[in-house]
Amino acid sequence: MGGECVVLCLGEHNKTVNEIGSSHRVHQLQRRIRFIVAFTIAYNVVEAVVTVSAGRLASSGALVSFGLDSTIEVASAVAIAWQYSRRDPERWEKPTLRLIAWLFFLLAAYVAVESIIALVNHREPDHSAVGWGMVIASVIIMPLVSFLERDAGRALGSSSAVADSKQTLVCAYLSVAVLVGLAVDWLFGWWWADPVAALVVAALALHEGKEAWEGDSCAASSHEALAATEG
Repeated sequence: MGGECVVLCLGEHNKTVNEIGSSHRVHQLQRRIRFIVAFTIAYNVVEAVVTVSAGRLASSGALVSFGLDSTIEVASAVAIAWQYSRRDPERWEKPTLRLIAWLFFLLAAYVAVESIIALVNHREPDHSAVGWGMVIASVIIMPLVSFLERDAGRALGSSSAVADSKQTLVCAYLSVAVLVGLAVDWLFGWWWADPVAALVVAALALHEGKEAWEGDSCAASSHEALAATEG
């Protein structure tokens, strides 16, 4: 009888330890996402101010568009920050996903319209050393930030965090498109390279918006993800 009691007590103890471990892991991941989102907001505010200012000084529509795009990314990151400031973030998962989806659609529409106008008006991108530097920094930094947020979001089972990481990655692709377009125009005089590359990014943003609206299937439930990491 005493042996059975010891086994039962040990079983309850192990269960309690596992629950505490899971809860600690959840809070750790939530803190990581909050930190990543805070960095994303701060970086993109700086990016927007620098590239819009540099673009206007150089009369570069590509740089101005890139800077304005950063404000959409800030809005997406603010939505995630708001969600994870709530007592029960999972409750706000669906509304946050829908908001991120609309931001994807808005980004796709904006980039597409700007690109078409640039093609129709034969608008050649100008160059700015400061703008180039900011775009190059974004090409390096944003994919890393996207990877870290996606990794934490999948471990936590947060579709909204995964969707926001894709928003960041789409903006990184836009950075590459702007950089390649400016470089090709500078090297070969192909002014149309920038708007054409941006149109490809617009199509990608539209696809990611559709995925965010329907819910990301790659994000498991938090219990399943945590169980996998503990197993």
